[in-house]
Amino acid sequence: MSGSTRYSPELRERAVRMVIDNRSDYPSEWAAMTAISSLFGMSPETLRTWVRRTQVDTGSRPGLTTDERARLKQLERENKDLKRANAILKDASIFFATELDGQTRK
Repeated sequence: MSGSTRYSPELRERAVRMVIDNRSDYPSEWAAMTAISSLFGMSPETLRTWVRRTQVDTGSRPGLTTDERARLKQLERENKDLKRANAILKDASIFFATELDGQTRK
């Protein structure tokens, strides 16, 4: 979980576990998140985000896991670098081809 380090990983895990374990004590999942987040001094939305991420990572909710997201981000970065390198090589090949032909660029 990237982003702010305001909350320790242990606190995050504990809060998420409390929501999952105590969900049946509340009328809705949101009510559980609201009550538990107030105990830890965080916004309910922060806790909701952590719970959803945990649900995806454990396979109980569809979506990209944290590892898959990191891999996708890495591949997108590599793709961007390769496109930039290809554009440079294309420009260089055009430059050298026109130099060898003795023509000027238009």
